[in-house]
Amino acid sequence: MTAPSLLMLGSCFTTEVGQLLAADGLDVCINPTGNVYNPLSAAKTLVNLARGRRYDANELIEVQGLWRSLDHHTRLAAPTPEEAIEKINRSMEIGGEALSRASDVIITFGTAYVFERRGEVVCNCHKLPDREFIRRRLSVDEIVNAWQPLIEQFSDKRFIFTVSPIRHKADGLHGNQLSKATLLLAIDSFKGADYFPAYEILIDELRDYKFYAADEVHPAPEAVEIIHRRFLPTL
Repeated sequence: MTAPSLLMLGSCFTTEVGQLLAADGLDVCINPTGNVYNPLSAAKTLVNLARGRRYDANELIEVQGLWRSLDHHTRLAAPTPEEAIEKINRSMEIGGEALSRASDVIITFGTAYVFERRGEVVCNCHKLPDREFIRRRLSVDEIVNAWQPLIEQFSDKRFIFTVSPIRHKADGLHGNQLSKATLLLAIDSFKGADYFPAYEILIDELRDYKFYAADEVHPAPEAVEIIHRRFLPTL
């Protein structure tokens, strides 16, 4: 049986589990453009990787002495536009190559809340002033309409969706619950995709705060390892 080749996109939880899968010897590409937290930015990232999208310097913004893209994580920022574009476009190449060879595309949704700037959902706010953004919660239909065509377009690949068990306390506990519920309902509506219950394993099965880091929000390494062990046989 041929070993799977994985492209993983999503929140920091994706990175933690992905690193363990890479340590298992699997071919894994983890967040080539940096962490992605909301479903629309994850969908946009996948589309851009598939199209071989290349960025230009005029698409960058300067914040605190670094040039950045609102479509990419801070780790791809640089002191000059030329350096930033080189890093960004190289990340796009790596991600595009990983997508082309991937047997499995694993997507972890972190939050249903998005930030819009000039009518566009951004991947990363880069600590720009709040007044530049409109913040709102996506609807189930918006998420399904963004992802169902992609699942069908890439029908040669297996899509596995998860929801990050990390609580977004900044949304308030009730707001976090509404966000996670929106993500779960959207994934449940997808046709032709699989779901792995990382959220339920930590929240409902492990439950005890001994499985959390000191901030009582992020999973402790032991919890990540448990979820990793449960996930591995599904590949």
